Amino acid sequence: MKKNWKRYGFVILAISPFFIQFLLFQLVPTISTVLLSFTDWNGMSKPRPIGLGNYKMMLVDYQFHDALRNTLIYWVVSVIFVISLSLLIAVLLSYKLLRFRRFFKTAMFLPYVCATIAVGLVFGMLFDEKAGLINAVLSLAGINPVPWLTSSKFARIPVEILFVWRLIPWYVLIYLSGLLGIPNDYYEAATVDGANGVQKFFRITIPQLSNITFFCVVTVTVDAFRLFNESYTLSGPGTSNTSLFQLMYENAFSLFKMGYGSAIGVVLVVILLVISFIQFKVRRSLGEL
Repeated sequence: MKKNWKRYGFVILAISPFFIQFLLFQLVPTISTVLLSFTDWNGMSKPRPIGLGNYKMMLVDYQFHDALRNTLIYWVVSVIFVISLSLLIAVLLSYKLLRFRRFFKTAMFLPYVCATIAVGLVFGMLFDEKAGLINAVLSLAGINPVPWLTSSKFARIPVEILFVWRLIPWYVLIYLSGLLGIPNDYYEAATVDGANGVQKFFRITIPQLSNITFFCVVTVTVDAFRLFNESYTLSGPGTSNTSLFQLMYENAFSLFKMGYGSAIGVVLVVILLVISFIQFKVRRSLGEL
């Protein structure tokens, strides 16, 4: 009996740091954020309960509407381009006949390890309307300079490009690991049956990577809804390319509307949970979970 207690005590002692960390840095802040979302608080004075006032404000706040629209656009664009380009690049890098394969694999991962703020500043110079490299290249083709970061019509494009460019290396690595798990016998059998490369890709590669693709879609969704650095460093006029996460930060720590910022955070988490729930339900309805 004493040995069992010692064993249980050792297990509790081993896992207690995790529970302490979860309690202090996840559970308590989450509960505090929900409670603060029902108050008016500037971070200094005593919080003043206002019920659903912050949530009612969102219904008429055009900044919230713009940020929500921008975030949904970032999500759709990132899922489409990150998943498709990552899979395509991973397939190309998996070919043994490709020269300098190791170099390309290393070079592909560099954008992911670079500091986002620093890269954002570089992108800001690239997309500068007057002295940017992008407009200089476009001028060679006879296209007038595009106001990338000074026009609400184009302000989202640099953010989307930077976000997709930064995420692709990580998901290329995930797809490369998935490609290594596909038995080569499948491709050999398909070759014997006369299948070409395109048929192998759509009939073998994509179905075999369906679980990995689902995982990538879910994680890209999470990444898109916490997009901050890209829209912060490449800020456009007004809220033309502001993300929901950035709006939450600015209200809480720039305008000191802690209650309203907390309410935006709660709505952000709820939207993310609903989208993730729908994704899992769709996946389960297809009989793949």
